[in-house]
Amino acid sequence: MPRYALKIEYDGTPFAGWQRQADQPSVQGAIEAALAKLEPREHTIAAAGRTDAGVHATGQVAQCDMEKDWDPFRLSEALNFHLKPEPVAILDCARVADDWHARFSAVERRYMFRLISRRAPLTHDRKLAWRVNHMLDADAMREGANHLIGKHDFTTFRSSICQADSPVKTLDALEVETHRGADQTEFRFHVRARSFLHNQVRSFVGTLERVGAGAWAPEDVKTALEARDRAACGPVSPPDGLYLVGVGYADDPFAR
Repeated sequence: MPRYALKIEYDGTPFAGWQRQADQPSVQGAIEAALAKLEPREHTIAAAGRTDAGVHATGQVAQCDMEKDWDPFRLSEALNFHLKPEPVAILDCARVADDWHARFSAVERRYMFRLISRRAPLTHDRKLAWRVNHMLDADAMREGANHLIGKHDFTTFRSSICQADSPVKTLDALEVETHRGADQTEFRFHVRARSFLHNQVRSFVGTLERVGAGAWAPEDVKTALEARDRAACGPVSPPDGLYLVGVGYADDPFAR
């Protein structure tokens, strides 16, 4: 059966997460239902990462196996037609080798978190960013973030229900970017690693927000990391501002 890689964008707001649910809407379920419209049978797709409820994506990658030898462009167009009106779009599609795997072939995952500081509630960005009503010190957050770069035991920043075999991960980058406007400042956290623990990025952002607000000193992040204790973590940020923005492969299936 021909295998295809799909690059996917979605608004996670109406979904219970990526993973198929028996009684709740999911991104995986929406795409599998669209595939069944093209080839009527049960479809099971696999993704590079399982995003939680309310988490978004601009560069999720998944694989599907088809019976027909589809032209990749026509497959993406047909899927987009049948995905309507769900907030899910297939951005690109490519034929891949039979042993290629969206998850296990990945060598890097990139996330971005949007945090907006402003007094007024969000309107256009509601459910697409986390709003706080106080100012944040970007330099302090960058200083705190530097303590997290590298290979560490990230037990402190790991959900209690995380199923990873080990809490040891290597964080390649955690950058804080600022966008200042007349009525607000947006902070974008760009995070990159081969793989992540459950709630790791949201735990980072929630902790760094406390640093930016002045409730924590930047050095407190190092203390929390070294504690290897979930109780030492700062508050976990909401899912609204988190985006899976890209997945890296040794041989990019979407490179033209």
